[in-house]
Amino acid sequence: METAESLLEEIVDLKKKLTQKEAMLRKHLNQKYEETESGPEKLTNIEIDKYSRQIIMPEIGMKGQQTLKKSSVLIVGAGGLGCPSALYLTGAGIGRIGIVDYDKVKLNNLHRQLLHPETSAGQPKVFSAVESLNRLNSFVQIIPYDMKMDRSNALNTVRKYDVVIDATDNVATRYLLNDACVLTSRPLVSGSALKLEGQLSVYNYSNGPCYRCLFPVPPPPETVTNCGDGGVLGAVPGVIGVLQALETVKILLGHKGVLSKRLLLFDGSDCSFRNVCLRDRIPSCCVCGNQPSVTALVDYEHFCGAMANDKHTKIHLLDDTDRIQAEVYHGLCTQPHILIDVRSPLEFEICHLPKSLNVPLKDLVLEQVIQQLKESIAEKCSSDNDFPVFVVCRRGNDSQKGVLALRKALHGLRVSVRDIIGGLHSWAKDVDPSFPVY
Repeated sequence: METAESLLEEIVDLKKKLTQKEAMLRKHLNQKYEETESGPEKLTNIEIDKYSRQIIMPEIGMKGQQTLKKSSVLIVGAGGLGCPSALYLTGAGIGRIGIVDYDKVKLNNLHRQLLHPETSAGQPKVFSAVESLNRLNSFVQIIPYDMKMDRSNALNTVRKYDVVIDATDNVATRYLLNDACVLTSRPLVSGSALKLEGQLSVYNYSNGPCYRCLFPVPPPPETVTNCGDGGVLGAVPGVIGVLQALETVKILLGHKGVLSKRLLLFDGSDCSFRNVCLRDRIPSCCVCGNQPSVTALVDYEHFCGAMANDKHTKIHLLDDTDRIQAEVYHGLCTQPHILIDVRSPLEFEICHLPKSLNVPLKDLVLEQVIQQLKESIAEKCSSDNDFPVFVVCRRGNDSQKGVLALRKALHGLRVSVRDIIGGLHSWAKDVDPSFPVY
């Protein structure tokens, strides 16, 4: 009788055999391709059949498909935007596609990063992407760059490709890619997506503006929200990523109507698209202007005051004495106290600690809320010692802000307000591994 262990072993063995067979198939197809082609841009019979539905379009034709085959595209980011872009560019028959990413596949990204299966969790994104794309089209060369794009490697990487797609959606890399594309004379197809909204534009193309023409100064880091904090519906970056692929194909084929000097705004709540006209290239721009002052890449994390990724950034607003570890709180939670969870009601509904009060951070300035807290403290306080009030959030940033707000609001009361370091993530890691993490 087969056991679960034996079935798992058999599945692993079958997967290995499948990978070997796929590699043999790709080799066979590549040999056939080499045997039948008479020039680097000539299409094989298999390719003509494969791309026939777009070849018969007057906007493409055989010449256009051959152009795509000779072309190259660099996709920076193998996430929510990069996955759909890579899928459709690979399907379109772009000759060479480079994919840059240094992150690993994570389960909480797979609702929108559809190149990566669950079985790839923990693997580098670029290798997971290459494996999926090779299965889709063996005629396209997919080159992985398992690295962080920075000023030391950006120029040498960008200049190897005809068009660059910014699929990173973080400010520091956006400026880095803009400057690298200007310095190497490459068009930049830039997209972003958050919640139910997306944006798309093409920079440094056909005398249009570069990103710095529009935003010479980066936004304050605290005003920037990423998908990990604000959330995103998976289909929204899918829409923007597919449109990035479309604009890239139009650029490679020299078509009119490229989204330069315009910004496309997509609102998924009512499925509306708007085009906003952008200013022309600024002659005084420090990068693409007539007399540029930026002639080499700089430290963009320092310039933007933010890391070149969308990872969670820890803030430090409190002294160590004003904070406690999750394990320490666990030892105190049976004693009289109040635990305030400053996350939104939606997040509180996902998971929360027992007996915690949900008071969103923005509500800590409301008189009614503070009065209710004062009454609750008065009911539970039974000694002359400072009554303990603890604040928790998802990761330990907003809870620090909550401590500062509560200290101001509860001034004059005998209370001790502290936050839980690392928030609910630390609780799940150090106290209760079964606690949900999102």
